[in-house]
Amino acid sequence: MKKVSVTTLRNMKEAGEKIAMLTCYDATFATILDTAGVDVLLVGDSLGMVVQGEDSTVSVTLDDMIYHTAIVRQGAARSLVIADMPFMTYATPEQAMANAARLMSEGNAEVVKMEGGEWLADTVSLLSSRGIPVCAHIGLLPQSVHKLGGYRVHGRDQASVKQIMKDALALEKAGAEMIVIELVTRDLAAEISKAVSIPVIGIGAGAGCDGQVLVLHDMLGIGGRYMKMCKDFMQGNDSIQQAIESYVEEVRAGTFPAKEHGFD
Repeated sequence: MKKVSVTTLRNMKEAGEKIAMLTCYDATFATILDTAGVDVLLVGDSLGMVVQGEDSTVSVTLDDMIYHTAIVRQGAARSLVIADMPFMTYATPEQAMANAARLMSEGNAEVVKMEGGEWLADTVSLLSSRGIPVCAHIGLLPQSVHKLGGYRVHGRDQASVKQIMKDALALEKAGAEMIVIELVTRDLAAEISKAVSIPVIGIGAGAGCDGQVLVLHDMLGIGGRYMKMCKDFMQGNDSIQQAIESYVEEVRAGTFPAKEHGFD
């Protein structure tokens, strides 16, 4: 099948076709996800928790991300591969450009992802103007968990709603190719998806987004973690391949996430 690109994803949004995305950290799973029809493989800094056993993503290094991104690309024939920029590797636009260049040239990433709102606009603009595609990440920002004091739902008060919407619009204007929105109310996520022309991928953000992403280990029920926003797709399936195919089918049909996987 034809290789997925950022243009493919934008066309899917325009056509009302849902985008299926999962995290991935190695070549074997990349091949499984790719053949199951997953559109986007996110080499997430979540590897710090599900692969390295840390209690947050903060300890993941740029070298970690380069290594895992490079091996994921080995198994991804069709899927688009996005790589997270780790904690404090994009504190300034110039630093972000140098580190993103390494992720793309050494790790073979096709898109880089950064957490942050309006303050990232200048960085996104610089990278975009230099030919580096950017996926923004708003709502809950896992790299800021220590400042936030834990994981909580965002968009439950007017100030938060206003700021997250401003973040999305500013990042789109700056040249972001897509946005991941995490752990926000389903109504806000749906409103943002309609307000911007770029694809919005939700995680714990309801079914109104243009697509969905989950941590691979969580959706396979092997992460040892229970989260309201997730579903164990191994239940009722005989293999990992079938479980991932079921995930893709439910995302495409709009049956995942169901109401119980989101927040008001």
